[in-house]
Amino acid sequence: MNKSIILLSGGLDSLVSLGAGIKEYNIELALTFDYGQKPAKREIEASKKIADYYGIKHKVIELPFLKEITKTALVSGDVPTENLGTEDSAKAVWVPNRNGLFLNIAASFADADDYTHILFGANKEEGQTFPDNTQEFLDGINESFKYSTFKGVKVAAPLINSYKNDIVKLALELGIPLELAYSCYNSNEKNCGLCESCKNLKSALENNKAFDYIERLF
Repeated sequence: MNKSIILLSGGLDSLVSLGAGIKEYNIELALTFDYGQKPAKREIEASKKIADYYGIKHKVIELPFLKEITKTALVSGDVPTENLGTEDSAKAVWVPNRNGLFLNIAASFADADDYTHILFGANKEEGQTFPDNTQEFLDGINESFKYSTFKGVKVAAPLINSYKNDIVKLALELGIPLELAYSCYNSNEKNCGLCESCKNLKSALENNKAFDYIERLF
């Protein structure tokens, strides 16, 4: 029987991955990472509310060294609000080997306690600019875990072929609590609506005519 861990940032993609996969994968544990990113506090708060909503355990893992070595705008400097979706904007918010690191840490938890799967929110839209959101990355990490985990832990990404519009549509169909999501690259009371992550979420909500969520989240 499956028993799974999810990487939970509190944002749209990880929230919907959890809501869509909780029964099939029997998700029991959510891991949230604090690497000194600006919205860390808000991400942790959102993730705890989401984990409580779904009745699963939640653990925060601190990675202070990652803040020390990264130049990402998610940690210091201004988060881009223009020329979004370009290679330059992607580089500005890139955190060195973030998904690879997070998944390997999760794999240690999984290997130690008989978890069969790790889920994360990789999706088609972000895969266009971030290589660690692609099918190729997913296949590669699964291949490596055949050798680096004794029990052959597997990684799954329920949204790997989905765009943001599809993700919001699925959330609405499944009754996933979108009001709990915090997808912002900044730290505010609400999502800022200006950074790339916020604009993608807002656009997807508009395209799905989910205007009530726009009022709650922005």
